[in-house]
Amino acid sequence: MINPFKALGDMRAFQQKAAAMQKQLAQEEVTVEKNGVKIVMSGDQKVKSIEIDGVMENRIAEAFAEAVKKTQEIAARQLMQMQE
Repeated sequence: MINPFKALGDMRAFQQKAAAMQKQLAQEEVTVEKNGVKIVMSGDQKVKSIEIDGVMENRIAEAFAEAVKKTQEIAARQLMQMQE
């Protein structure tokens, strides 16, 4: 017989591990410099800054961050559909 409470416990443990991993990723930071462009991004894919030829470009950083967010939303929807 399947124990539904065990499955709930397993799911809760998984969610806790995922949240801990997400928190850890947010603390990581990657800097890439190429062809006069410098991008600083956190491990959870949040754009911290974009610099082009030494000039901060907040408009590009904001647009890029929004694009990443939208792709993450698409991925989350796909994942939810797989679980149904």
